[in-house]
Amino acid sequence: MRTLHVVTHPEATHHVEGVVGGWHDSHLTPAGVRAAAAVARALRAAIPRGEEVELFSSDLERTRRTAQEVAGLFGTEPVLDRRLREKSYGEAGGRPQEWLDRRFVPPPAVGERMEHDEGVPGGETKAEWARRLYAATDDILRRPCWHQIVVTHGGSLTFVVAAWIRMPVESADYVSFRAPSGSITTLHEDDFFHNRQVVRLGDTRHLEDLEEL
Repeated sequence: MRTLHVVTHPEATHHVEGVVGGWHDSHLTPAGVRAAAAVARALRAAIPRGEEVELFSSDLERTRRTAQEVAGLFGTEPVLDRRLREKSYGEAGGRPQEWLDRRFVPPPAVGERMEHDEGVPGGETKAEWARRLYAATDDILRRPCWHQIVVTHGGSLTFVVAAWIRMPVESADYVSFRAPSGSITTLHEDDFFHNRQVVRLGDTRHLEDLEEL
């Protein structure tokens, strides 16, 4: 049975500074580093020892730092892939959230959504964002390894899951899978029917002890 564990990076500086993330290269906060260590421990407990494990990560600092915690417990090096980045918000990246809010043009309830221009110069359309995540996920799944870990971002998780369940990219115009920061989403493919299951979405039970600190 193939298992794909999809991690959303924990708290980063853009979260607490109130600025737009996207491709802005923010760092994990001290709380985020502790959460990343908890993610790594939860994954180590979930994956049998002795099994081959592959680790993939977005190349931005906040995901690389999360992947480093995981790598330390598995004795492997993360494969960095810029296609696993969060959506690009173009000129808004790193600016105050209210700067983006004043300019952002939301997609229509009915009509063209994938190629919709959100009004921010340099920003990706949903179609561009989805296609690169689909391509990255498909490349990962072509590899003959049954335990894989992907470290990405909260928004981009949607398209990793959509690609996993083989939702056609042109049908992803309304899809949104929400997962908290520092979460683990567990995906299984069975050996008989080759059905792809979403076993847990956005699981944060491993962070419960941290909330008491």
